[in-house]
Amino acid sequence: MPSMPAVSAATGAAPPPASAVVEDIYGFLRVLEDGTVLRSAAGPAFCPATFPDSHPSVQWKEAVYDKAKNLRVRMYKPSSAAAGGSKLPVLVHFHGGGFCLGSCTWANVHAFCLRLAAEAGAVVLSAGYRLAPEHRLPAAVDDAGGFLRWLREQSANAADDDSWLAEAADFGRVFVTGDSAGGTIAHHLAVRAATTKRGELDLDPVTVRGYVLLMPFFGGVRRTRSEAECPAEVLLNLDLFDRFWRLSLPAGATRDHPAANPFGPESPDLAAVDFRRPVLVVAGGLDMMHDRAVDYAERLAAMGKPVELAEFAGEPHGFYTLDPGSEATGELIGLVSRFVHTCAAPSDS
Repeated sequence: MPSMPAVSAATGAAPPPASAVVEDIYGFLRVLEDGTVLRSAAGPAFCPATFPDSHPSVQWKEAVYDKAKNLRVRMYKPSSAAAGGSKLPVLVHFHGGGFCLGSCTWANVHAFCLRLAAEAGAVVLSAGYRLAPEHRLPAAVDDAGGFLRWLREQSANAADDDSWLAEAADFGRVFVTGDSAGGTIAHHLAVRAATTKRGELDLDPVTVRGYVLLMPFFGGVRRTRSEAECPAEVLLNLDLFDRFWRLSLPAGATRDHPAANPFGPESPDLAAVDFRRPVLVVAGGLDMMHDRAVDYAERLAAMGKPVELAEFAGEPHGFYTLDPGSEATGELIGLVSRFVHTCAAPSDS
């Protein structure tokens, strides 16, 4: 097996010579020729401190859900639930970042989750996962599955543990959501739920009622039109996304690997997969990933799967985290809220 690359946080020390850097993602992540991974300790420039860190109608706190891997979750609940109102559906959310970047603690992700909890009327659980290239796929998906098992433990021990989450969360109405790479994680969890032996996937009393894929990060060797026509000068361009795949897929794999391409030659036959729960797919008209998201939804629909496609014509990739306070973000949250609140009636729990 290949050895684990060395990891280091970027500091004020002299930068490595350019000749030693084999991968560089805008200075936030650099991989050296000896395998060393350097990560910037600072958040990206598009996460300014001006993003709100609180909301008048939302309470939040942070916890570690996997101590061995130091994986964190930020939990958000509307104040109405804390005041003794009816229990609310739960949105398990996984952030984006090409499987290489991102965190539930980034200011833009935090601001989006605050607004999502407030306006969707739901408990939001924003969970972290291990990043590549230190931890290549399927590590992120494995961690996401681990988080659902952690959630099962919280629900099963609700009477004995801190009631902060249990007093607000309806564990019988859980929805798995994800942004970009997080949307890809949601897809893989849906497939695992339908194909894994029941004994290995027993989440009772947690019941997943649906999946929300926000501009999912899919790949493939063959370029789509929206990929081929993406301007090279934009921040989220084709070269960047290719680098994400090189760093996150198993060494030597192509973009047709099952982790990237849901319709690749070695991917599960989705026609044979029983998608027991509805899937909402969101695509952006200015998103390089637009064609893959639309193709994914249309092919699932043609197979008779319970899928809904929503397009935001004038919006770029991840617009809801680039500008969490925008009108378009509000429209998106309204869409998610309608999907969640119509998918399942309140549970008896």
